[in-house]
Amino acid sequence: MAGISSLGIGSGILTSDLVDKLVAAERKPTEARLNFDQQRTEALISAFGKLKSAVTELRLPARRLASAEDMQAFKSSNSNSDVLNVGLDTKKAKAGTFNIEVTALAKAASLASGSFADKDVTAVGTGTLTLTAGDKTGNIVIDGSNNTLEGLAKAINEAALGVSASVIDTGSGFRLSLTGEKTGADNAITIDVADADGTDTDTTGLSQLAFNSTAQNLTQTVAAQDSALTVNGIAISRSDNKVDGVIDGVSLSLTDLGSTEVKITRDTGAIGERVQGFVDKYNALQGVIKDLTRFTPGEGGSLLTGDSVVRGINRELRSLMGQIVPGLEGASVRSLADVGITTNFETGLMDFDRSVLDKKLASAPNDVVALFAEQGRSSNASVEFVSSTSATKPGDYAINITQAASRGAFTGSVAIADPVTIDADNDTFSIKVDDGTATEITLAQGTYSRADLVKQIQSQLDSNSSLSAADQSVKVSLDGANQLVLSSQRFGSVSNVSITAVDTNSAASLGLSVASGTAGTDVAGTIDGIQAFGEGQTLLAERGDAEGLKVRVSGTATGSMGEVSFIEGIGERMVNVVTSIVDSDGAIGNRVESYQNTLERIAEDRVQLAERTESYRARLVAQFSSADALIGQLNSLQDYLANNLAALNPGKQKSK
Repeated sequence: MAGISSLGIGSGILTSDLVDKLVAAERKPTEARLNFDQQRTEALISAFGKLKSAVTELRLPARRLASAEDMQAFKSSNSNSDVLNVGLDTKKAKAGTFNIEVTALAKAASLASGSFADKDVTAVGTGTLTLTAGDKTGNIVIDGSNNTLEGLAKAINEAALGVSASVIDTGSGFRLSLTGEKTGADNAITIDVADADGTDTDTTGLSQLAFNSTAQNLTQTVAAQDSALTVNGIAISRSDNKVDGVIDGVSLSLTDLGSTEVKITRDTGAIGERVQGFVDKYNALQGVIKDLTRFTPGEGGSLLTGDSVVRGINRELRSLMGQIVPGLEGASVRSLADVGITTNFETGLMDFDRSVLDKKLASAPNDVVALFAEQGRSSNASVEFVSSTSATKPGDYAINITQAASRGAFTGSVAIADPVTIDADNDTFSIKVDDGTATEITLAQGTYSRADLVKQIQSQLDSNSSLSAADQSVKVSLDGANQLVLSSQRFGSVSNVSITAVDTNSAASLGLSVASGTAGTDVAGTIDGIQAFGEGQTLLAERGDAEGLKVRVSGTATGSMGEVSFIEGIGERMVNVVTSIVDSDGAIGNRVESYQNTLERIAEDRVQLAERTESYRARLVAQFSSADALIGQLNSLQDYLANNLAALNPGKQKSK
């Protein structure tokens, strides 16, 4: 810019300062317009950001209302917590009052030997103990290495037969104590003895530990017993002190004998809080909209006064809040007004009268749930609504089943003898369940009745860690021909049980040979007359108005299974509306994107303004430089002429 610094030398007028002023004057109106547009656009983006935040805040309380489980909240009361503790599964609980009397607590068996002078020197005897506790049976060999009280306790514990053994110092001697690991009458302890001295039931040698139907040479300090209670006068017994399945959704943990009253009631307080939270967020959103669209006489409107997007959002939300829910037209609860949520016409906000909600929860709880949450109502007890998607439209959908779901199973090839002996030649086999990996099962050796063999196999399968980790289970039973049946507890085409390895005598004695069982079947049928996708017991609509509707079909019946009525409550619909509004391609997102585009154009205009300004400056400098040079020449000519004239008239010059 060296040329600019020399401007004005010739004229003294066309200076660089004048260039700067002219350039600034040229730039000012455009720059002022761009600054105004940018500030307004940024303010609009900020305003829509506040609106988006307020709309988004409405989604969480709406989602809580949309959860049928949350809207079916229950609570329990217990008049005597010394007798039992109450656990509640709110998904399954139902209202009711239950008078409970506990008359017996489940206990594990305990046995004690006679007194010995020491625990690690005196020999008790030698031979073989056959110890049974519940469905576990095993043989324990006692010889010179383990025939003391301490040796016996260690051998019993290492056998892992459901009995723990210890040696107790009574102060006057030592006694062997045996305690069952499980409570219940079926888990009583029996001990058969094959004494090396040839006498298995007397009180000398190893047989002094016999405890069975023939000889009770141990003292039973605690008898194995079931828990016993009555629920509203109905007698109940269990093998332990945790009582499940008697009352829907309620687990009872028995702690003492006595009576108590347990009440399961709807938790109207929790439901009311959820509704209040929703109303509060809706009113907060209305407050934000009011601030952003406020019009004050004499001052004018706010940033979003009259904005079409804001009007559209508010109109959609208000319409939803005032609608009758499709499917509830004939119900006692049809709209928010029926549960105490009404519009205050003075403020435009929603008022909530909780007492109205409480009354409706008492008289029509299912309709209240349907008002807020999605709900599927089936006309057939064998069809259960599972879920829906945003594509599922409210309506009534016919269910027709052409194939019921079934479980896969393996059936043995021979009838089981009664009794049957399990020994080293048939005590181990490997099983593959469903699509899992093979796992080895080892049975306790011994002689079993058919029923006890089923219990033994079931026990080993239930306690298998590999099956438990894979969430797989197998049910063991006998068919009409007394053949073993191993059934997967999963439904569908992936359900199966296969035998992958056996012992030398497994086929002959148990009917188990290496083979695959019969796979289960998936449910098949139509929803709303359109073929649906079946997997296990679930049937999913993939097309039509019912798209996304999933039901679970139990039982073996085929043909028409009635209808499932799908009701989409206000909570679920509000979640969908809010999501559509705040999504990147929603109403707010599109408007903000247009403002972002405006900011980009403003930035481009600033670049163009800078370029035009520099071009204008360069043009002025060039013009001023030319004019300045010409004026300089004219000034030089003036000086030249003045000097020459002065030389022609020196006298005049002197007189001056």
